[in-house]
Amino acid sequence: MSVDPADIVSRLESISEDLADMAIVRLRHAIDAGAQRDHAERRITQARRQVDKAASLLAGLDHDPSEP
Repeated sequence: MSVDPADIVSRLESISEDLADMAIVRLRHAIDAGAQRDHAERRITQARRQVDKAASLLAGLDHDPSEP
């Protein structure tokens, strides 16, 4: 059974959206409390960026001429 990179990219994009939603909720709660961004929101945003990077790298597999 072969794994399709496009399927993984799709799942990563979905995870990225979920992480973005989580970060927005945290940010809204911080704003409502009169605080600035909290540590958790920053970590979630950092994780989302890494997931986006992974999706981008895997998406490039279909276009990589060095792959057999």
